[in-house]
Amino acid sequence: MPTLPDTTAFFNREVTAVARDLLGAEFTLDGVGGIIAETEAYHPTEPASHAHRGPTPRNASMFLGPGHLYVYRSYGIHWCLNFVCADGAAVLIRAIEPLEGIERMAERRGLANRRDLCSGPGKLAQALAVGKQHDGLRIDAPPFRFRPPESPPPVVIGPRIGITKAADLPWRFGIAGSAFLSKAFRPG
Repeated sequence: MPTLPDTTAFFNREVTAVARDLLGAEFTLDGVGGIIAETEAYHPTEPASHAHRGPTPRNASMFLGPGHLYVYRSYGIHWCLNFVCADGAAVLIRAIEPLEGIERMAERRGLANRRDLCSGPGKLAQALAVGKQHDGLRIDAPPFRFRPPESPPPVVIGPRIGITKAADLPWRFGIAGSAFLSKAFRPG
């Protein structure tokens, strides 16, 4: 596992670079998780970012510094997991290829199809048991394990999905050919 300065340095960069470089990284929570397969970048200068209007009680962890987790509830239903980067930016973790704790994920999700366990931000949060108690914690300390990829995988890039503001920005990144993405990337 990287030491604190290495992890901070990894996240203390421009958010789209971090979002791309997270693909292929290993992430687990209490021994449950796998390889990050899809991400989306959010920067406070664009209106889809929760940090766009500055600090609030809801987004306070986005301003704790690089290497922290920002966890929020989407539409009052699903928890969403984000990794904080430089300048209040964050990367939404959209999909993970399940590798560890698959039985616990299946039990939490109420299904057995490995492809469907973590193929979306709400699904992966449920499968990993991510909740508000994780908001503001460091990614490089228990109960988490984070290891950047040893070599970059082939990447596909496209516009973010599930949002209406600044939706045209090509800030969604996925491992090319992965069967574990939340949604296929549009050709072109």
